[in-house]
Amino acid sequence: MDTDAVLALLRDVAAEVITPRFRALAASEIAEKNPGDLVTVADRESEELITAALLAAYPDAVVLGEEAVATNPSLLDRFEDAEHGFTVDPVDGTKNFVHGSPDHAVMVAEVRRGEVVRAWIHQPQHEVSYVAERGAGAWRNGEPLRVAGGTDAPYRTARRQWVGRELPGLGTLELTWACCGVDYPQLIAGAARALVYNRSMPWDHLPGGLILTEAGGVLGDHDGQPLGAGKLGGGIVAAPDRATYDAVVAALAAD
Repeated sequence: MDTDAVLALLRDVAAEVITPRFRALAASEIAEKNPGDLVTVADRESEELITAALLAAYPDAVVLGEEAVATNPSLLDRFEDAEHGFTVDPVDGTKNFVHGSPDHAVMVAEVRRGEVVRAWIHQPQHEVSYVAERGAGAWRNGEPLRVAGGTDAPYRTARRQWVGRELPGLGTLELTWACCGVDYPQLIAGAARALVYNRSMPWDHLPGGLILTEAGGVLGDHDGQPLGAGKLGGGIVAAPDRATYDAVVAALAAD
């Protein structure tokens, strides 16, 4: 499938099973995978449709869907070892979706031999799509995308316990949009000075990570090291430039 075809798939699936449920979910269509970790019928149906389409096009690929991993954690190992794979986040920002916030997205990343090579984020309620191809750039609704210049925006974190935490010499952490499919585009647009995460799963961060770096930004861990495309699992810093990334890493180490 070419890049436009995958994007069309995400848009079609969102129109078919996500948007019709927006602000229309019945209580029976919402469940908890773990306490506070919500899943909806839209998550499950979206993942099934996207996974089936990707496997039809790439039968030898390992498709790492967030909901599939919830029932079969061994998929993480298979994905890490695979020559070719895809991550699928069928409704990123499920809590936002359940509570009627438009800040949710459907996301896919393609990985070959441990390297993210293509990425897609579609925000159905905002009618905005982001795409990246390694070495070729990133686009927003078909227009070339670059990180914004200098900004006075706040440093943001997705970890609620860290909201209000002081980054020495930089400022106080504020909350993100609670959806990686919105957080990364907002960082690129200049609405955040940097993003600080304490945990990371491939389906959450591989799509936005490639879009950010292809738009000119920087992504790495809390120790200043680049990220792999496997299990991840640790902390992440995303920034619009190297100087900001290094400053956040130094501040985290000093705190």
